[in-house]
Amino acid sequence: MFGKLTLSDIPYNDPIIMGAVVSASLAGLVIIALITYFKKWPYLWHEWLTSVDHKRIGVMYIVLALVMMLRGFADALMMRGQQAMAAGADHGYLTAHHYDQIFGSHGTIMIIFVAMPFVIGLMNLVIPHQIGARDVAFPVLNSVSFWLTVAGAGLIMISLGVGEFTNAGWFGIAPLFEKTYNPGVGVDYWMWAFQIAGVGSLLSGVNFLVTIVKMRAPGMTWMKLPLFTWTTVTTNVLMILSFPVITGALFLLTLDRYLGMHFFTNDMGGNMMMWNNLFWMWGHPEVYIVVLPSFGIFSEVVATFSRKKLFGYVSLVWATAAIMILSFTVWLHHFFTMGNTVNVNIFFGIATMLIAIPTGVKVYDWLFTMYRGRITFTTPMYWVLGFLTIFVIGGMTGVLMAIPPADFVVHNSLFLIAHFHNMLIPGALFGYFAGFAYWFPKVFGFKLDEKWGKRAFWGWSIGFLVAFMPLYVLGFMGMPRRMAHYDTMAWQPWLIAAAVGALIIGLGILAQGMQIFVSIRDRKKNVDLTGDSWGDGRTLEWMSSSPPPVYNFAVIPKVNELDEWWAMKENGTAYQRPAEYHDIHMPKNVARGPIIGGLVLAFGFAMVWYIWWLAIAAMIGIIATVIIGSSHDDEEYIIPAAEVKRIEDERFEQLAAALEEKKNN
Repeated sequence: MFGKLTLSDIPYNDPIIMGAVVSASLAGLVIIALITYFKKWPYLWHEWLTSVDHKRIGVMYIVLALVMMLRGFADALMMRGQQAMAAGADHGYLTAHHYDQIFGSHGTIMIIFVAMPFVIGLMNLVIPHQIGARDVAFPVLNSVSFWLTVAGAGLIMISLGVGEFTNAGWFGIAPLFEKTYNPGVGVDYWMWAFQIAGVGSLLSGVNFLVTIVKMRAPGMTWMKLPLFTWTTVTTNVLMILSFPVITGALFLLTLDRYLGMHFFTNDMGGNMMMWNNLFWMWGHPEVYIVVLPSFGIFSEVVATFSRKKLFGYVSLVWATAAIMILSFTVWLHHFFTMGNTVNVNIFFGIATMLIAIPTGVKVYDWLFTMYRGRITFTTPMYWVLGFLTIFVIGGMTGVLMAIPPADFVVHNSLFLIAHFHNMLIPGALFGYFAGFAYWFPKVFGFKLDEKWGKRAFWGWSIGFLVAFMPLYVLGFMGMPRRMAHYDTMAWQPWLIAAAVGALIIGLGILAQGMQIFVSIRDRKKNVDLTGDSWGDGRTLEWMSSSPPPVYNFAVIPKVNELDEWWAMKENGTAYQRPAEYHDIHMPKNVARGPIIGGLVLAFGFAMVWYIWWLAIAAMIGIIATVIIGSSHDDEEYIIPAAEVKRIEDERFEQLAAALEEKKNN
């Protein structure tokens, strides 16, 4: 009845794993108890879990990303602690097999379940506002996409205490992940979690691209799109083109593992190197899927807090498009060492160097935007300056590794680990944190605490340098990646330094938690309902109140300028009441998203453990939910014009009082 699953698959005898399971379970029980005690389940179900409002879905995406970041960071601490200890006769506190699972889960979580939900969450919060739309093109699909991502994350969390996770790395190593060499369930957990979340991301890509192409406000031509919207366009093109590749590759791996086929072995006509090509055809565009939106955030933040128009808007747009195109021409630099011909390596080496040019254009445009600007050093601006300082170092190491002979020396070493963290932490995470702080008052109506925000920045920035600069040195010293134990004692001091750096990053994460706590506690002191919380917002998202009404805009705005909101403030039309209001049609909340997410989680778990009856039942349930729900896709409710007028009158009264208070202060 339970397939391969037995009680022996729960690692009772491992105190580290069981400690983590018990801690996570207790935290979950406390949350459930509090929700039950305060009788919030009906509110959560009707207002949040079944919501198709892009703003609430965006918040849930970011909450998921932050929760999974804690899990991924815990894995990082365990790896750094193990490597700091496991020298010579001391083998550390982790077995090699457990260590392999930890670095596999760390990479998978940080890319698929932290970076992707965070960036899609920010898109949900901001994009409809920036283009003057009331929601995304397909609100129900938006909900389903989110719950598919939750289902994938749920599988990884279940693998912590039921079975194990993959020991073949976050990107898979052929043929190590084949059934012959890996008969356990770890690879299956990874494969299904990856596949399910990947489908959710692909659907989000389609949804947002259609939203931007078809739902822009009147007058918003392509060259009047805000930079964050432009980077979202290119990101979603990359998602639509690249995610089918990894979906196909994972499907072929599924056939290998479940039906005994040989796509990724060297037996019976297979080719294990085909996995590298297919994975990195997705994997390198994925780097830019998570980085390009951050570039858009940096553009918005720099212009706002330099109090200037963005320098080189057109060049930033074309640089973004160039990066989008070139990102599909560099995947092979991830495996220069697999034995390609000289001409192949030369092509991909040159392409890799070329992609640094549009990135450099962006850096110079941001610097010129700040030049002679009246810079306000807010928390979002701190993250931008930290990015500019640290990211350039990673870019230079990337150009070094674009030279195939140099890559042969450092490719499988800790130098590579330092490089890609040097790109993704400041290049992606710093941007998300900047956007989170920048748009937080837009979403919730009050600002995050600046003091704790800056402490978080220093924890992350100093911790990053202490944690990853030693890895560059270790790479030159010849230390390979993925090592759970080593005998070269000269490496240990550098690894101890790296572990200390991880602890400092932990202090930064703790400061972020304190920032959220203090901000909620003191929210009445930082309330700003004007919508333009920073006072220098330039694009349409600052036009509505903070937090915005469910319909975003009472009247869809007409766009005349690139920085439309700034232009309206300058010509005195920013805070004028519309002449008339009309009925507004909005989609109803639906239960399809969480139901499909729960059934997909059951299906994935059943496939991992070969519980065929559950897999069949879950699949029937998914199909039935989609068919039944398809007849209700036109469900909506109407907000009458009189109600819209009442809401807007109340908003303008608050706005007038807030503006008067600002003027007096």
